[in-house]
Amino acid sequence: MSLTAREQPIYTTRAHVFQIDPTTKKNWVPASKQAVTVSYFYDSTRNSYRIISVDGSKVIINSTITPNMTFTKTSQKFGQWADSRANTVFGLGFASEQQLTKFAEKFQEVKEQAKLARDKSQEKVETLSNHSQSESGRDTPSTNQASSINGTDDEKISHVGPEAALLQSENERLKSAVEQSNTNAKKWETELQTLRENNARLVDALQESSANVESWKKQLSACKEESDTLRKKIAELEAQCNEANQERQKNAQLTVRVKELEAELQEKEQELENLRKQAEIIPQLMSECESITSKLQAAETRNKELEGRIEGLQLDINDSRQKQGNMKIELKKLMNVLDGKLDELQEFRQGLSKLGADN
Repeated sequence: MSLTAREQPIYTTRAHVFQIDPTTKKNWVPASKQAVTVSYFYDSTRNSYRIISVDGSKVIINSTITPNMTFTKTSQKFGQWADSRANTVFGLGFASEQQLTKFAEKFQEVKEQAKLARDKSQEKVETLSNHSQSESGRDTPSTNQASSINGTDDEKISHVGPEAALLQSENERLKSAVEQSNTNAKKWETELQTLRENNARLVDALQESSANVESWKKQLSACKEESDTLRKKIAELEAQCNEANQERQKNAQLTVRVKELEAELQEKEQELENLRKQAEIIPQLMSECESITSKLQAAETRNKELEGRIEGLQLDINDSRQKQGNMKIELKKLMNVLDGKLDELQEFRQGLSKLGADN
């Protein structure tokens, strides 16, 4: 496949390219490992359109668009079309739904252009065929008329030579065009029959794919129901596991509590054993307690006597304190009198000193 100068790209995008599996006619086989450039090309000489995609040096799409082709969107980002000449189905996976929509719109536009080009070609062939037949019909009577009028071959050549040569060359050209159009018509009939057969196979494959899709949908629905059931079971098992974990925690707490109670029981048993040992010495303690009680009574009696003595001593102390207080008062009065006397003596001394100084 080679692109000539007369072919120009009119639209280009990027997509992942797939082809239908030729064996099963069901599964998609990737034709490219990554997104590649996919372009519409227009051949101005042949007035034809092609979709071409190249991955490196390998041509993965070379599809001439015909009016019978249909581009089908099978999902939000995937579309496909059947090429009877290549005997395959191409699929394109786009990065977004907008790219798919733009490609589909361009496919429909190019398809309409291809249809118009085919109609114009058929009209041109029919026009050439009709013109050839009319020219052939006109040429025969004019020759006979010329022959009947002029009579001899020399006269016929001298009168109508240039026009007959021109008509004859035009007639030959038209005959060759008609033969070519007949050949093309047979070829187109063969291609049309091939297209019909391929379309029938593609329709069967599409119907089978639709049936498989319905089957897959049913399987998907069954899987979803089974998934929902499994999720419910998982939720129930998780709840049971949570309950089991709670029971385990309770059992662990109970185990710890039992150990604590066992330790307390051992402590109580030890205390009981100590009490039993102490109960064995209770009679001795009772005798000691009686002796201590008698000693305590004697001590209390002596304590009462000491309290009586203390009360007497306290009275004596109070009396002595009172006497001391009285003595302090009298001593204070005496000190005041003595201070007054000393003051008088001081004044007397000062008076004597003045007298001595005067004398």
